[in-house]
Amino acid sequence: MTRRYLLPLAVATVLTAGLAAPAAAAGDVEWQADLSTVNADDNGVTSDNGTVRLDRAAPTPASARVAVRTGFLQLDPHVLDTPVNAVAATVKSNVPAGAEVAVDVRGALGDDQWTEWVEARPEAPAVLPTAVTTVQVRLALTAEKTTPEVSQVDLRAFTAAAKTSDVVAQAAGLSYRIFATREGLVGGTTANGHVITSRDHFVALPSRRGLSAKATGTYSVRVCASNGRCEWAPVWDVGPWNTKDDYWNPSSTREMWKNLPQGKPEAQAAYEDGYNGGKDQFGRTVANPAGIDLADGTFWDGLKLTNNAWVTVTYSWTGSGPAGFVRTAGDPLNVRSGTTSTASQVGLAANYAQVRVECQLTGQSVTGSQGTSNIWFRIAPGKYIARAYVSGVSGATAC
Repeated sequence: MTRRYLLPLAVATVLTAGLAAPAAAAGDVEWQADLSTVNADDNGVTSDNGTVRLDRAAPTPASARVAVRTGFLQLDPHVLDTPVNAVAATVKSNVPAGAEVAVDVRGALGDDQWTEWVEARPEAPAVLPTAVTTVQVRLALTAEKTTPEVSQVDLRAFTAAAKTSDVVAQAAGLSYRIFATREGLVGGTTANGHVITSRDHFVALPSRRGLSAKATGTYSVRVCASNGRCEWAPVWDVGPWNTKDDYWNPSSTREMWKNLPQGKPEAQAAYEDGYNGGKDQFGRTVANPAGIDLADGTFWDGLKLTNNAWVTVTYSWTGSGPAGFVRTAGDPLNVRSGTTSTASQVGLAANYAQVRVECQLTGQSVTGSQGTSNIWFRIAPGKYIARAYVSGVSGATAC
């Protein structure tokens, strides 16, 4: 799942991310990460006197179907006095052969929204799409056998020249037609540590850039089938096929496969066009063009699919405007064709999922996890959910 550094076993090394900006300048902010604490947002790692390792029970991402243990240490957000758009990292680590260590960075956009995770690589810092005053860092560790060890992470935030972006902002987010497969794998563990249950509701994408922490939906998608049904679901796993294929991003910023067009998964190109010799990043022959995996509940109950199918996927964190998060006791929220609980169900919104709100209007009064309200949100044309089960929405206009 992470950038691979093939280094001799048991040889202490220093990995430096951000070598493009080697010297601190006036106005730069420097700090050292606290590696001593593992909290609820972390998965598959332990910390012993400030040295981070993979836990012996660290999961292998279910959707990727590769035998690589994976763990994340998500540090507390770091608040800065002035806006920055870049973070460089120097990592003191021991990385055996077959293991990887990576540093991911994201920025807070307000209202519980964040930029996508961006890796701070040895040759370049993580450059965010916009300047922010709060950044968060995540360590990603993987290993085929012996765990890597990270004993120190020094960070430096600064302002870098902004990259030219060819992304056209859309309120709902970027959307592409993608082939979807059913993940299944009940009882398995996802990349973020969630244990898959029967008729579960989440999705997997082939890059950790859009991976939400367990029991959160910061990175969610809207998946719509040709039958008109849609489900809003959090991204909780990495796969299928690849683990570094953020195909929804422009080719210029894509992790791998930069010569593919934006919106085309590598697996689709390999399957349809023989790209990369018809193989994925692990050298496996690609047997289908899948760019998203759907948990069983999303597949069967949300979309009413019976076979793998082409769907339209909208990546909510790439959107703009009012957004909120579904809050239920666990079951998905019904998406209705109108603003009453008797209107026909036209989809589901999973617990924790982020939803983009087009507008709001008055309907039936409903009592839910967020109190009692007669406000309903339109989250797609002809699709409504009750405000009583949605937190965090502000600035929604009348329909």
